[in-house]
Amino acid sequence: MRQETAVARPTFADAYAGCGGLSLGLMRAGWKGLFAIERDPFAFTTLSTNLLSGKHPFQYDWPDGIEKRAWEINDLLSQRRAALADLRGQIDLLAGGPPCQGFSDAGRRRRDDPRNRLFEAYLELVDILDPHFVLVENVRGFTADFSGSKREKITNFAGALRQGLSAKYNLEWSIIRACDFGVPQVRPRFFMVGAKKTGPGGGGIGAFFDQLRSQASAFLYERRLPQWPTARDAISDLETRRNGTVLSSDTAGFEAIAYKAPLTPYQKAMRAGHEGAPPDTRLARHQPEIRDRFAAIIKAGHEEGRLGTTVSPETREEFGLKKTAIRVLDPLSYAPTITSLPDDLLHYVEPRTLTVRETARLQTFPDWFAFKGNYTTGGHRRRKEVPRFTQVANAVPPLLAEQLGLVLLRLGFSRHLAQLNVDSVAQRDQRRLVFLQR
Repeated sequence: MRQETAVARPTFADAYAGCGGLSLGLMRAGWKGLFAIERDPFAFTTLSTNLLSGKHPFQYDWPDGIEKRAWEINDLLSQRRAALADLRGQIDLLAGGPPCQGFSDAGRRRRDDPRNRLFEAYLELVDILDPHFVLVENVRGFTADFSGSKREKITNFAGALRQGLSAKYNLEWSIIRACDFGVPQVRPRFFMVGAKKTGPGGGGIGAFFDQLRSQASAFLYERRLPQWPTARDAISDLETRRNGTVLSSDTAGFEAIAYKAPLTPYQKAMRAGHEGAPPDTRLARHQPEIRDRFAAIIKAGHEEGRLGTTVSPETREEFGLKKTAIRVLDPLSYAPTITSLPDDLLHYVEPRTLTVRETARLQTFPDWFAFKGNYTTGGHRRRKEVPRFTQVANAVPPLLAEQLGLVLLRLGFSRHLAQLNVDSVAQRDQRRLVFLQR
């Protein structure tokens, strides 16, 4: 462990960073972000706008040897290997979630999806950087066996990743639900944490997930956040029937939600550090017949008691719906897991799909965090582009990421955490600006 860690903030790098949800949460917990790896230009533009532009309180301290641009991880490993090697011993945590489409139960779940093998690049990056801790996130399907030919080298990717890390790291893993940590969305995900056997604290991982669960209530209470926020807690201030609409500022021919003020403690927390209307409130252009259909589906969902779950077979048959995943938000409960397809989820009272900002609220992104790139994409571009809705859906909720980061600090950097606790009120508020409500 390098000498200055006791006084400097512990550092992390974020592989497969997406738009930066995991990075934002770790920074808010007190970690210092050095750099991130993300191949998609849209997602990287979002990340750099929020965490590299200097406009907001949480920013990467990017190394000179790596250009600030979208990198495919294998290209970075081959073209900037020397720069990465120079960082060996300077990275306390390597975080990241390899792309999950090939594992996800919401997708086609293909064993041969080339994105499934990107975790091998993660292992190579671990070997180069030699971090004290590793943190991996993926969909629940990452842990499931693939059936098929016994000739296949890998039948369970989570097991293969554990095997690749276990020689050097003590590991713990669990399926956890974001809704158990103050996120208004169920979102079950696989997490694995590893501590280097010769690292800080003797390499102990110390019942990590038990610690994570036990501190959630106190964490949320300190920030004056509800422990079980509902969809209405998260987005009721964005209802068009209350606010009206304005012309979209970033897409000609579209309307966006106008904005008055937050209504709930959760909304006030999401608003902290942001003035005026939030970005990304562009509304979909639904034809009148589609709005009428949505209104009827929403009404049926309330009457049938099927809010937050898939619409009934009877409703699908009545409206000729081929799509089976469509759901109506339950205003009195947390949302189902957000997906990259905006028409999977209908508003609980207004006949429309959700905006990017509303899905971001359900993911605990603060209102100052603006998303960039196309709103949606389709056809052959779907495998090549990561538009705004997909960026939000793929992210680790920042509020959950912050809690993960705090437990990791306690494990390996208790002296640093003590220093955080005696910082001035102004410094503490700066780090927690997004969620603190004074």
